[in-house]
Amino acid sequence: MVDDERALARLVGSYLERDGFEVSLAHDGQQAIERARHVDPDVIVLDLGLPVLDGVEVCRAVRTFSDCYIVMLTARTEEIDKLIGLSVGADDYLTKPFSPRELLARIHAMLRRPRASTVSQQSSPEGPPRHFGALSIDVAGREIHLDGETVALTRTEFDVLEALSARPQLAFSRRQLIDAVWDQTWVGDEHLVDVHVAHLRRKLGDDPSAPRYVRTVRGIGYRMGDGS
Repeated sequence: MVDDERALARLVGSYLERDGFEVSLAHDGQQAIERARHVDPDVIVLDLGLPVLDGVEVCRAVRTFSDCYIVMLTARTEEIDKLIGLSVGADDYLTKPFSPRELLARIHAMLRRPRASTVSQQSSPEGPPRHFGALSIDVAGREIHLDGETVALTRTEFDVLEALSARPQLAFSRRQLIDAVWDQTWVGDEHLVDVHVAHLRRKLGDDPSAPRYVRTVRGIGYRMGDGS
């Protein structure tokens, strides 16, 4: 739990501990990175506005050595804050003030998803790579290749693409994607899906007005494109 508001950090930490979690507190960005290296957490609850290094820089740094889930906290409601947090590898966000119960629900939903390191250690194959034009999706290896080049996706971006590509003829609503990627118990703003899709398209070089890989189905949501 990373927040420079020490009282809030202790309060949220106590909620998490009562729910059975082991909690480590940090109050600035540098301390957060050091603590993450030492603890190897499953989840980081990360405030955006931190001293020394802000939450965006912490998120970038943590993503170089950890695939833990990251929930970004922001006291600001501007959409740009949410976009920036998710673009550097956060999986979810909450705007202050928030309910500790909602935070717990989000964390439990995320932990029901396997970590990338866990998936890669599983012996059961996930079938051959899925091909959509120049895009290749290796589900077992959790790798994406576009025109033969590796594309670096965040865990959540990969999970969204995996869900869409598993049933390419299906038009997914936002709620269906949330159920598939986050969990049926996830609560919050369903437009979180749009933010991750926007980042996914950018990394795949997909023109939002004429996407090849992640297509918009007006009035419904998204479906996988054939790459043409």
